[in-house]
Amino acid sequence: MTTTSWADFERAAPVLAAAVRRRFEGYTHHVLATLRADGAPRLTGLEATFRDGELWLGMMPNSRKARDLRRDPRFALQANPGSGAEMAEGDARVSGRAVEVRDPSVLARFSAAQPEGEVPEVFHLFRADLTEVVRVYLDVPDLCIDVWHPGRPVRTIRRGNDDAPPREENGG
Repeated sequence: MTTTSWADFERAAPVLAAAVRRRFEGYTHHVLATLRADGAPRLTGLEATFRDGELWLGMMPNSRKARDLRRDPRFALQANPGSGAEMAEGDARVSGRAVEVRDPSVLARFSAAQPEGEVPEVFHLFRADLTEVVRVYLDVPDLCIDVWHPGRPVRTIRRGNDDAPPREENGG
């Protein structure tokens, strides 16, 4: 099975990757969606980190979201929307599979690079294997939705405020 890192996404769609990363880096906390054992969705807060060409998801030991991801690695991460006035960069979501990192040397490097006291002694660390990235923004008068999947070009869907059907564009 092929995996797609954040660096892979940046190479494939640099303009979209830069916009999505800016949106996530504008706030510390975001919303993570996982699946509970019964299949119901679980939404929880999460700090996401971009480093070394990866999108990292760190969690407290034995947190419910970590247990969810160990059982079913599918996730969606929604960028913090802020108060509304800050939506100039649009709305961003990353989806994929969370790959747990258990290598002690990688965990130690991750901890060492975080600000002092930010990482507990024991924690779960997951690397995002991307399957979809979406950005929604206004390009007046249209609402635009950029969608990227590994191996495909960015697709932009434009929706006007009239009765015309949505228009699609392919780009990079």
